[in-house]
Amino acid sequence: MQINMRDTSSDFSSGAGARSLSGMTRVFVPEGALMGTPENRRSLLSENTLRRAREDGQVLESRALLCDGEHNLHVSLGSLRGVIPRREGALGIDTGATRDVALLTRVNKPVQFLVEKFCGNTVYLSRRAVQSACCKEYLRTLRPGDIVPATVTHLESFGAFCDVGAGISALLPVSYLCVSRIAHPAARIYAGQSIRAAIKGIDGCGRITLTMKELLGTWEENAAALNPGDTVPGIIRTVEPYGIFVELAPNLSGLAEYVPGVRPGMQASVFVKSVQPEKMKVKLVLVDAVFGHNTPAPLRYFVDSGSLGHWLYSPPGCEKTVETVF
Repeated sequence: MQINMRDTSSDFSSGAGARSLSGMTRVFVPEGALMGTPENRRSLLSENTLRRAREDGQVLESRALLCDGEHNLHVSLGSLRGVIPRREGALGIDTGATRDVALLTRVNKPVQFLVEKFCGNTVYLSRRAVQSACCKEYLRTLRPGDIVPATVTHLESFGAFCDVGAGISALLPVSYLCVSRIAHPAARIYAGQSIRAAIKGIDGCGRITLTMKELLGTWEENAAALNPGDTVPGIIRTVEPYGIFVELAPNLSGLAEYVPGVRPGMQASVFVKSVQPEKMKVKLVLVDAVFGHNTPAPLRYFVDSGSLGHWLYSPPGCEKTVETVF
């Protein structure tokens, strides 16, 4: 495998993007990542600590309790009343580029914000300011191939929308989730899951496309655990007249001979007949297949930080080349 590495920060705990500000580090991470940190908890304790956070420009996070009739978000701040006015709820709300449903769907979820001003026991906050800073100081510095932390927010048939920082969304197309063919992202990931992904592209409007398959191992890395004569588990993904494609790992499938009555989604046990790196093939014999509850298996990353310049999936000497050039 050939990987060109470029150093970037992509550790969830230390922040995907950061800059020095008044002697502290401001981080930009997906919403939900700051809630349990000691720094965030301390800053939410009282009016005094909130005022210090305002002076430092610290990004804070708490749970949205309510979206009122005027689409202002009300945020949990203990004895104080935290309010994110509608126009401060997200980038693009004031211009109509972002619809108000983006505010309604934040209720009972974490939101990040900067403290703007104090009026009696009401504290006015801005989520839009965090998103604007995240774009300028972090997301605009990213390049194709950079590996970043993300949180899956919701799934569609064509892909998954992921928070790549401060609630800013990026698309992870279903075809970029893994090498194995899957009909829906739910076969691989779920809403609320923290993942790693690489930047696939950024268009002229700043919209980010992600890819994850390059982090899940090459053919050779995944096939290393297989030996002819083993019987291993798998999931049936595709049934064709000429054979059955069985997923052995997110980035590795094998082909078994056609058996009547088999359907996609069935859990299978398969006998490994042969492993052929030169043809990038695994020949299987179907032993058993039953329907069961298929929850996405934990993801195994073969690389989860830095940056990819070139990823070669195919084994050395293989007749076919499968690769990604960022």
